[in-house]
Amino acid sequence: MRIGFVGLGIMGRPMALNLLRAGHAVTVWARRPESVAPLQAAGAAVAASLPELATGQELVISMVADAPDVAEVMRALARQAQPGLVAVDMSTIAPAAARAIHAELAESGIDFVDAPVSGGEPGAIAGTLSIMAGGSETAFARALPAFQCMGGNIVHVGGPGAGQVAKAANQVVTGMGVVAVAEAVNFAQKNGVDAAKVREALLGGFAASKILENHGQRMIERNFKPGFKSWMHEKDLNIVLQTAHELHVGLPGTAVAAQLFSAAVAQGLGEDDSVAVLRVLEQLAGGVQ
Repeated sequence: MRIGFVGLGIMGRPMALNLLRAGHAVTVWARRPESVAPLQAAGAAVAASLPELATGQELVISMVADAPDVAEVMRALARQAQPGLVAVDMSTIAPAAARAIHAELAESGIDFVDAPVSGGEPGAIAGTLSIMAGGSETAFARALPAFQCMGGNIVHVGGPGAGQVAKAANQVVTGMGVVAVAEAVNFAQKNGVDAAKVREALLGGFAASKILENHGQRMIERNFKPGFKSWMHEKDLNIVLQTAHELHVGLPGTAVAAQLFSAAVAQGLGEDDSVAVLRVLEQLAGGVQ
């Protein structure tokens, strides 16, 4: 396929590389030349401008920060896109924003798919991301060959915005999960017990989870190198809470998790991985033993 890709950060760069490795003709665009260099070296073409990225493409994918960025990218692409183009956003934005972008692009003859992902940088590199798609059956089918290069678990959840609803639910589970593991690690530490041994014991029972396995290990190693930054988790949980507020749905556990990630950002840990919420809990408990 002829695929345009914008958003070459921690997640987007390996995702675009996987498309190239699968034999797709990929064109990329970024504001900074250093962002496109690894893709260009791997064989990607480079568009001179964002609108040009849509020219001659069958599919255009964005992986950017938030809804205003997605809307800006999609409006720019629409200026030079031919009717029939499928535009896919794999960022995490509010379901309502995804539906609004879908409606706006439909007026230009562009079919929009919201397809946020889970799996972090390791999943992006390995091509094993979980992809949650919302949009028409036709658009999903056209995007599927690209999705199969980037993900292992690919689900068409429903119509426009449904992918973002699934991602919001994912962030509820992962947000509270990271906080739960951080609390368990901190609790073990404050009791003078080896947290690594506690984690090993818990992995054999009902407390076992990918979060305990992966994030728990990072906490024990005090590896705060970002795979999914704290400010991103704060942003995502704010999306969840805003959507829940609009629907009058109570999410008390999510609200607590969101406050802890906000505290992490306030303490200067926003660029650290979300496992840095452990450091917030340690400070609340009087510091590391």
